[in-house]
Amino acid sequence: MAQIPSRQQILEWVADNPDATSKRDIAKAFGIKGAERIELKRILKELESEGLLERRRRHYLDAERLPPVTVVQILSPDGDGDLFARPLEWQGDGPQPRILFVPRRADPAIGPGERILARLVEVAGEDHQYEARLIRRIGHTPQKLVGIFRKETEGGRILPIDKGQDKEWRVLPDATQGAQDGELVEAEQAGSRARLGLPLARITERLGDPSAPRAVSLIAIHQHGIPDEFSDAAIQQADAARPATMKGREDMRDLPLVTIDPADARDHDDAVAAQIEEDGGATIWVAIADVAHYVTPGSALDREARHRGNSTYFPDRVVPMLPDILSGDLCSLHEGVDRPVIAVRMRLDAEGNKLSHRFHRGMMRSRASLAYEQAQAAADGSPDAQAEPLMDGVIRPLWHAYGLLRQARARRQPLELDLPERHIVLAEDGRVKSVNFRDRFDAHKLIEEFMVLANVAAAEELIDKRRPLLFRVHEEPSLEKIDALREVAQASGFTLAKGQVLQTRHLNRLLEQAQGTDFDELINVSALRSMTQAYYDPENLGHFGLALKSYAHFTSPIRRYSDLVVHRALITAHGWGKDGLSPQDIENLSETARQISETERRSMAAERDTTDRYLAAYLSDRVGAEFTGRINGVQRFGAFVRLDETGADGLLPIREIGREYFVYDPDNQTLMGSETGLEIGIGQRVTVRLSEAVPLTGGLMLELLELEGKPLPRGPQTRKGGARRRPLQSRLKEIKRAAKRRRKRP
Repeated sequence: MAQIPSRQQILEWVADNPDATSKRDIAKAFGIKGAERIELKRILKELESEGLLERRRRHYLDAERLPPVTVVQILSPDGDGDLFARPLEWQGDGPQPRILFVPRRADPAIGPGERILARLVEVAGEDHQYEARLIRRIGHTPQKLVGIFRKETEGGRILPIDKGQDKEWRVLPDATQGAQDGELVEAEQAGSRARLGLPLARITERLGDPSAPRAVSLIAIHQHGIPDEFSDAAIQQADAARPATMKGREDMRDLPLVTIDPADARDHDDAVAAQIEEDGGATIWVAIADVAHYVTPGSALDREARHRGNSTYFPDRVVPMLPDILSGDLCSLHEGVDRPVIAVRMRLDAEGNKLSHRFHRGMMRSRASLAYEQAQAAADGSPDAQAEPLMDGVIRPLWHAYGLLRQARARRQPLELDLPERHIVLAEDGRVKSVNFRDRFDAHKLIEEFMVLANVAAAEELIDKRRPLLFRVHEEPSLEKIDALREVAQASGFTLAKGQVLQTRHLNRLLEQAQGTDFDELINVSALRSMTQAYYDPENLGHFGLALKSYAHFTSPIRRYSDLVVHRALITAHGWGKDGLSPQDIENLSETARQISETERRSMAAERDTTDRYLAAYLSDRVGAEFTGRINGVQRFGAFVRLDETGADGLLPIREIGREYFVYDPDNQTLMGSETGLEIGIGQRVTVRLSEAVPLTGGLMLELLELEGKPLPRGPQTRKGGARRRPLQSRLKEIKRAAKRRRKRP
């Protein structure tokens, strides 16, 4: 008869043999058979109840130690550039152990958020308890979700808040993190399916009351995985930064540079000045904050900025790319203080052509921080007290230079989209006070033209000096998208010619046809949708929308990492210092382009979702009210309507259109009624009733009341006496034949 092991012997054996810890393995190790297993089972139960062992799928593990082979998730680099990891399962009473990931030269690149199967080695006397070495990757990071937790007797469920998403997730009792009923939570996929058939999730963070003021942007931040907390190392580095000195810089403080920004702007990363020349041309100065002086390659701030890629803007907050001490102070070109810049001087002829440019690294002092409205009023002859002294030396030369650039723009014919920008105004409690459309002045266009010219100069300079950089690429639209735009134009009574190489001037001709008509916004939005997504790339593929051969982002390094890369390239190209483009920057240029293109798309999606939710919250008190709008999209399940008053988009479900069956024609983007022949298509004017507004998802549901000013017709009913309608299949075939004939029309 084998001797039953003591409690201590069992604990030591489990610690030494974490790969074989089932009850059967333990019994075999100590030679325990038959009835003796009952006593072993009792001891194991006792150790489990005391928290000394944890049972996971019939295996026993030391609750305060990690097994030598386990799954971990890689965290963001710390201040020294080291990658740490966290164990995915930790049930010990003490703090979660720190794990240092030690990559080998042959290992593939492993980034933050990835999950790996790792071999762990315990270490002593360090700031971490384990070192991890890669065994293999565990696919991609599991699906993330944000939703409302509904507590149940056994665990609970997560109700989605994504618009158009109706899948619920089940949370097991040990994966709730103590979340309360009705609480907003962040979670991740935890398995395939539970016993009720729902996918499993584990809650990773509790976000609080979903109806609390300013929770809307918080939802988007977590839903889209936007980093909103800086690492301690990045904060320490930012706090330690000191104002730049004149060493190695040109003194540009006598130039009449001013900033022109929105009235509520907190950071100012570009300043402009101009001088009228005797030949009728102009000299333009564009000075940009020298962020590269503070954010050096490979530093904690650099890693944080690259990881974020860009700042993300919400109505109630900004998630900045850089800590506020830099973005709002040391790098911001505030009025009356010395600030380091990288500037470009550009000479224009009397027709607005750029004759030459020259880059400088210097120190400037802004004469004034002007708002767009303020600068425009001054240009229109009504300067305020701040702008009055600037009229001759600043305002008039700027507008003279802008006039020249407008001539050059007219010859170049970039895409002339005119889309109103919504402005959501919040009250102090975070609730929507009003929804307006921002005014667009010549002052806005002036700054845009100055920035475009400076960006062109940066690209041309680095191409000339054969230095690597990141280009801003915008490829021409696909034939399929142009055909779809052409169909929208024809449905609206306009033409977009066929059989020619598409150029922006062709699209501008279409936009001119629609200008001032009821279809103006529809054609602008449809043209925008036909465009490809711009992105960053080390290869110069041109910019279709701006009709430029070479274009790079140079003018916003406070909020875009791409611009910081271009600044470093200029520093290296001109030998201005050691804070230029590093060999590692150059080696990772393609990966950086991919990373920041993705973060840009992520921010755009988060900003769009937040706007939708705020608009739904604003309209939630007006459910039942009637609105006018225009159909701007058609799908098999219904139509999308853009409301005139707020610019909000709502869904008109097919069930709300009429009592008849509707056939969807994807080529013409129409829905046609099987009984009445009623045709629903893009561009039609409608009157709708708001039937539902859901702030959590941003969804608006509409009911159709009038189409093109006429009440919605109802499908004919069966006549009294039993008169029968034609078979449905016959009617559908007729409708489809009619649609086919329309498509064949020249």
